[in-house]
Amino acid sequence: MKSVPSVLSVPSVLSVSSVLSLVMAILATTLAAPAPAQAAAPGRFAETVLWDAATDPTYENFHVHALAVTPAGTTLAFTEGRYEVCDAGPRDVLMRRSTDGGATWSPTRIVVPSRNGSSPGNPALVTDGSTGEVFLFYNEGTRDAGNTTCSADRTRLYMVSSRDDGLTWGTPRELTPLFAANPHGWTLHGAGPGHGVQLASGRLYVPTAHRREVRYSVPERRYGMAGLYSDDHGATWQAAQPVTVSPDYPMNEPRVYERSDGALVASTRNAVGGERRRVTAISTDRGATWSRPLLDTAITPYVAVDSAVRRYSGGPASDAPDRLLFSRPDSPARRNMTVSISYDEGYSYRYSRVITSGPSYYSDLGVQPDGTITLLYGRDGTHGSFPQRVSVARFDLAWLTGGRDSAQGGPGLTERSHELSGARPGETVLDPHARGGGYASFEAAAGGRVEVPFDVPGTAAGRTEVAVRYLRLARGATVRASIDGVDLPAAVVDTTSTTLPMFQTYQHGAVTLQPGRHTIRFTVTGPGHGGGTTLALDQLSLVTGGAAADPLKAVADNDSALDFGAVSGTWSRGTGTPGFYGGSYHFHAAGTGASVARWRPEVPASGRYEVSVWYVQHENRGSDVPYTVRFEGGTATVRVDQRVNGGKWVPIGRYPFVAGNRGTIQVSDDADGFVIADAVRLTPVTP
Repeated sequence: MKSVPSVLSVPSVLSVSSVLSLVMAILATTLAAPAPAQAAAPGRFAETVLWDAATDPTYENFHVHALAVTPAGTTLAFTEGRYEVCDAGPRDVLMRRSTDGGATWSPTRIVVPSRNGSSPGNPALVTDGSTGEVFLFYNEGTRDAGNTTCSADRTRLYMVSSRDDGLTWGTPRELTPLFAANPHGWTLHGAGPGHGVQLASGRLYVPTAHRREVRYSVPERRYGMAGLYSDDHGATWQAAQPVTVSPDYPMNEPRVYERSDGALVASTRNAVGGERRRVTAISTDRGATWSRPLLDTAITPYVAVDSAVRRYSGGPASDAPDRLLFSRPDSPARRNMTVSISYDEGYSYRYSRVITSGPSYYSDLGVQPDGTITLLYGRDGTHGSFPQRVSVARFDLAWLTGGRDSAQGGPGLTERSHELSGARPGETVLDPHARGGGYASFEAAAGGRVEVPFDVPGTAAGRTEVAVRYLRLARGATVRASIDGVDLPAAVVDTTSTTLPMFQTYQHGAVTLQPGRHTIRFTVTGPGHGGGTTLALDQLSLVTGGAAADPLKAVADNDSALDFGAVSGTWSRGTGTPGFYGGSYHFHAAGTGASVARWRPEVPASGRYEVSVWYVQHENRGSDVPYTVRFEGGTATVRVDQRVNGGKWVPIGRYPFVAGNRGTIQVSDDADGFVIADAVRLTPVTP
């Protein structure tokens, strides 16, 4: 088994009063925030508040963060100290240092000050592992005359570096001219935010985000991503070629990581906002040029914000397990800060842990020399877009995974991948987004099938998780998967995409495989719900050992235009009653049933699911609110008393659904009081 360094125990969390907190902040000592309830589980967790608008009268709030752990073990945390609650208002770039793994911190220091109302911000860091030099990128934004928004129209991009772990910083260098010749008319240039990477080759790489002025509509702003790289330890920098700009894939606030095969992967925020999937692109030349963009399905949709991806272990030429970390507010609103871990280079994320269920915002990740994970993130407050405080959470692998992985023992997982791109000779399509660089695509009427043999060595026999990565298309077919003539536990998948093309891994369930040769068969059972009969196959994944993965739940919220909408009637948005899921709820007065709202959560795997609903209770709500569930093979209506049990998940039954489809749950105004339409959830039911 691969191994990583042992994790040092993290000090337990302290409890302090607000007065003592203020004193300790002034003295630059640790402010420890309460750990979430999960901290009692295996592993170590602690949290420290670095900046708090409630106790620091200098700034209105703090937002946009960057984190780096230097080769010497110093942790540098950056944020914007904003004098106004505004993206383009006056702000300082602030820093705090820790030399003990984040347990204690130096006083706040202004590294880049606002001068005469200027707006420096958007910090991004990259560290050279061989020289120890730390590079801080930031931009200064301005608004054109007539711009009444809080978004900048133009920015100038700068870089400044430190050769003593952040104690002193050199003279800023402007890098804006590197993007002067871009073909898209970009006027805004920003690095990161967060952090860049140093590749196995030694190249330093920092992704950059770009767009045109605010006066343009979102599609016309030409949101895009490029990058800056240096092959001489930061002495000189070059601009990468941009990812193909497309209004379907508006890339913003990019993050990058290097896979074990040497490819560079970009994971970016969707600039449209709302609840969205990430947008991804691939580079096979160390970031100089990029593939076309594509939607990323490894992480389920959530509110579009800056999020962090960071390698924990493994990578090119490493014997350690491949582990990637991903942090984000896992919710349709800026709430529920969650960190997930992947063991297959970001194609899927196996385990997740909620850091806080409350308001959560931007984040960045770091890894200490002893293996402790460091999460810098905005949290708390009543503003929907900006946090009240910025915290650092510190925890180990055991805490993150609930004891299913640790630095000492490892995850115990073995994955064996088998190419499906050669399933039909002459029908392979090359694509850098495919796991093996290509996929098989063919048309097949109902009953058409393709078979692919694979071998199981004696060391991999036994209980095996079977997953297949498909390319989902508007013309995708419905397919049934079987091994050696026996249907897999979750056999059926509808490979139709209701939005844009996307690769997606579907879990077909666990089976017992004996050593020797086996055959997986894909049989087209009919058109997908889009009417197509195309089957596109990427890779077969067989996982043995380790603990079971987290269940693939699906949540549809009224704040998501993709998952929720009014079928008939006028449903009003509300926030007046507390306890709603996400950012709001919809409501309608009692009626005859003519007004209907609908959720359509995407089904992650075929099988039975418990359907639960979320609403805010009140005495004026209906006592008999009808929820209608459309499932595979039928329809059921369940009436719920919304006067009670609000602000939590209320189960309304268990029903079968088919992967790739969207489940359908409707609610109507056929009730004796106001009807709330907030959120629904599908939770897999263990057979």
